[in-house]
Amino acid sequence: MDVSALALSTGVVALAEMGDKTQLLSLMLAARYPKQALAIIAGILIATIANHACAALLGHWLTTLVSPDVMRWILGLSFLGIGLWLLVPDHIDDAVGSKIVDRAWQVFLLTVGLFFLAEMGDKTQIATIALGARYEDVFSVTVGTTLGMMLANAPAVWIGQKFTKRMPIKWVHAVAAVTFIAIGIATLIWG
Repeated sequence: MDVSALALSTGVVALAEMGDKTQLLSLMLAARYPKQALAIIAGILIATIANHACAALLGHWLTTLVSPDVMRWILGLSFLGIGLWLLVPDHIDDAVGSKIVDRAWQVFLLTVGLFFLAEMGDKTQIATIALGARYEDVFSVTVGTTLGMMLANAPAVWIGQKFTKRMPIKWVHAVAAVTFIAIGIATLIWG
């Protein structure tokens, strides 16, 4: 294992992730599903491993198929979609008889899907591509970038849980929705 690749990858991604949209997504998921922190963190881990392991190949492949302008539109509209989705009230049945295991599995799958998509074209994915090109040890880069993502996002999940105890969930969703919509508009305007 290339320790320098591991250390640099961890540090670069942890710093790049601070205040990033995927960190906001972590907060939003924790606020929406406050009893499912472990399912959310596991989902973030699996999505990050899958995304970052494939980043170099997928990133290079996409850039040969899709122009930067088309990619900007896809990403911008995706952010707007996530923002609008946050405005839809949660109708999951929280009745006493509901099975927590089923919900945990559903939250895990939701987290994997959303987090994987949110990472597409993100600065941390681009950093992973660059680090993969710089270092021959793709495994060390993947482990390092995944560790960096977890260092930034796992605490966001715990903080998100604390928010829901002090702030109405509607407010958390509204702030997250406005932020995602702003990111979508900024992406469409400035790339």
